[in-house]
Amino acid sequence: MEYMALWLFVCVFIMLLSGYPVAFTLAGTALLFAGLGTYLEVFDSVFLEAMPNRLFGIMMNQVLLAVPLFVFMGVMLERSKIAENLLETMAQLFGSLRGGLGISVTIVGMLLAASTGIVGATVVTMGLLSLPTMLKRGYDPALACGTICASGTLGQIIPPSIVLVLLGDVLSSAYQQAQLDMGIFSPETLSVGDLFVGALLPGLLLVCLYIIYILAVAWLKPGAMPAIPKDEQVEKKHLIKQVMVELVPPLFLILIVLGSIIAGVATPTEAAALGAVGAMALAAYRRQLYIIVLKEVMQETTRISSMVFMILIGASVFSLVFRGFGGDELIQSYLSDLPGGMYGALLLVMLVMFLLGFVLDFIEITFVVIPIVGPILLAMGIDPIWLGILIAINIQTSFLTPPFGFSLFYLRGVAPESIRTLDIYKGVAPFILIQLVVIALLILWPELATWLPAKLDSDL
Repeated sequence: MEYMALWLFVCVFIMLLSGYPVAFTLAGTALLFAGLGTYLEVFDSVFLEAMPNRLFGIMMNQVLLAVPLFVFMGVMLERSKIAENLLETMAQLFGSLRGGLGISVTIVGMLLAASTGIVGATVVTMGLLSLPTMLKRGYDPALACGTICASGTLGQIIPPSIVLVLLGDVLSSAYQQAQLDMGIFSPETLSVGDLFVGALLPGLLLVCLYIIYILAVAWLKPGAMPAIPKDEQVEKKHLIKQVMVELVPPLFLILIVLGSIIAGVATPTEAAALGAVGAMALAAYRRQLYIIVLKEVMQETTRISSMVFMILIGASVFSLVFRGFGGDELIQSYLSDLPGGMYGALLLVMLVMFLLGFVLDFIEITFVVIPIVGPILLAMGIDPIWLGILIAINIQTSFLTPPFGFSLFYLRGVAPESIRTLDIYKGVAPFILIQLVVIALLILWPELATWLPAKLDSDL
């Protein structure tokens, strides 16, 4: 009976692989185990009495209000064709360079990631908009697919994104729990803004390394990434006008949203509201804010937000039952006995999360796994910002890794039949190596994630 918590985790995992909805699987399986445990007198049903307080806490959580607002912002930019125009402008801006279209896809992917933070939406959008163009321009299919998949996963790490909002909220609770377990009754806090700032340097480093790789391939293999022919390039005066109209406004909006959070002028929720209103203003300015578009955006925002919060509620039930069976104590004793101490435990947790990334979405891993292992790792002395960025990049890498990476499936669903699955696998391989290099650098120099937040805190 002492391993009931692990059996609960295994059953949830099997049910998820069977295709049942995540939220109902988490809550339903946990309640079945709670009933069985109560009948066998190995589970105290008092744990479930904390559920109403947890649900009320979710409802009153101001930070989580940023989720539907950021989703609204990203979907509005997509449905009003601002993202499509942005890609066309960037393609013309870098079109005279070999590999210019690949650079454009990477930068636009970064901007879309910053506005949505949803991997599936970004990969599908970029696949539909840019893959046919890249193939038409003579790009190697593997390189084109790899660039799109990699740039689409930047939503895991480029702020401001809902992934970092959710991760920051869960890590904040785990950090406070860890300090209370250590007897610190005036715990330090971790804000979503801290995680945003910590993600900036690693995220930009990833983007820069992607672009360097694309330029290197374009130089070594000119035929794989040709430049746009001169007769198809826009005249300079028209290009400047196009940049000012299509590129500057959405870029300015993203900088305002992120800058207001970093400067401490606005909370993530307030900045998300600003971003949502700004996206509507841009759509209205482009004369794309039709009733039908607004209706579609609101429906999609409601669908995605409902999914996120239903998973959060299901994960809360699972977490309560898991703790009721003593699962947190079991995991803690196991991680504490590992060789290598803190780094041995961290390595194992990262490996498990990497493997879970093949079958679970980031949201599910955030709500299910991190509340269990987070307090244990943080109690060992691991910096919460460093841990959060490591988790984000680690799962981003698993989303790219064949044969189960989510990003690969998303692109396969919208790619032409001429694109082989092997092309997608070959294309993402170099970007996976880049991801691993950044993870290694982050492990060797945690300051990549922690220096900028500490610097801003001291200045403020």
